[in-house]
Amino acid sequence: MFDWLKMSAAKLGRSIGEGAIDPVALTQAFLGAIDSHDHGARIYVEVTRDRALAEAEAAAERARAGARLSALDGVPISWKDLFDSAHTPTQAGSALLKGRTPDRDATVLKTASQLGLVCLGKTHMSELAFSGLGYNPVTETPPCINDLNAVPGGSSSGTATSVAFGLAAIGIGSDTGGSVRIPAAWNDLVGLKTTWGLLPDDGVVPLCKKFDTVGPICRTVEDAALSLGILEGKLAVDLAGSTLKGKRFAILETAAFDDVREAPLKGFDTAIERFKDAGAEIERFQSPEVARALSLSAPLFTAEAYGLWRDVIEANPDLMFREILARFRSGSGFSGPDYVSAWAELEDLRKRWHAQVARFDAVLCPTAPILPPNLKRLENDHDYYLTENLLALRNTRIGNLLGLCAISLPTGIPSCGVMMMGTPFGEQRLLRLAHAAERALV
Repeated sequence: MFDWLKMSAAKLGRSIGEGAIDPVALTQAFLGAIDSHDHGARIYVEVTRDRALAEAEAAAERARAGARLSALDGVPISWKDLFDSAHTPTQAGSALLKGRTPDRDATVLKTASQLGLVCLGKTHMSELAFSGLGYNPVTETPPCINDLNAVPGGSSSGTATSVAFGLAAIGIGSDTGGSVRIPAAWNDLVGLKTTWGLLPDDGVVPLCKKFDTVGPICRTVEDAALSLGILEGKLAVDLAGSTLKGKRFAILETAAFDDVREAPLKGFDTAIERFKDAGAEIERFQSPEVARALSLSAPLFTAEAYGLWRDVIEANPDLMFREILARFRSGSGFSGPDYVSAWAELEDLRKRWHAQVARFDAVLCPTAPILPPNLKRLENDHDYYLTENLLALRNTRIGNLLGLCAISLPTGIPSCGVMMMGTPFGEQRLLRLAHAAERALV
């Protein structure tokens, strides 16, 4: 059973379909692992044991009857604690929402359940999803798979670590500025940021409604493709025959390599050489549009975040982690005209970007320019916290600002990912490229 905990979701699903794995036994194995794991309580905030076993029993009956609902019917997964789940607390990592218990599932959770995925529970996260580090002194900070003294990346911190430590086959997270891709990269997993608007956000606690996206964190690109199909309620993209031969990739040099550290650069360079060996054509390019878009981050992200949460925050500000509180409050310095002007400029920058990169199949850069920061130093060094938090999300935020889909793949260097950025609503094409890239990286 231990091997089950490390298998890809796709392989688990196939084994269920072949009768080699019983969904109830599989779910019991994951629940037992959560209960006995040294860090189980630091990863899961709520374990929905009764729901998981009931869903697993229903999946087992369907498997015996040859009436499975999807390729992952009966596979146990975790959910970030900002997806509403009926009669289970959903508190988004914040004491401000203590006791908040919805009466219905988020739309994506409902869809996944209807297609047979088994809900193991809810995982810890950065407070109100407003940090890329995964450090949360209000609730819990999960450990990084490669360094137990480091943070795991956020804000989907428990989502990623539930998969990395073998406590879920897939984790469903959200990505507003990198919150799926950073923890995926730092825990050697695949993280898919979907295009804004592709998946419904009904029942998802918001951070910035115009940037929030839903996406999976998985062991493989195949798992990402299957889980995306399920979240959409559609058939997954066919990955057969995917190749890098003749594909044209651009390395984004603007901003993405500023202050990049040795290990992430080594991981990226290793990935590029393997992509070339697989037949990809690589070109380096500069984009002033990216530099300008990044400069608009503050009025776009913080103004909206504070606008959404101001009344709740200011009613009980002492309940918040001081760094997250300060980040929210920084949004108060922007006016309505500042926000509208920034969005008007960003929309123009997006058009110029798309024209600039139209000749490429994808744009590449390191997922993060840094390794996971040390937890103790984050606790005690304010300047270190600010520097590392901003750097962590710098590269991933490019994809959010430009409205792209993007995916992070492990490079083979611990906690170092390579990011591929596609086009809006180009997930199927991006997943095929990522599948070929994944094989080149092995």
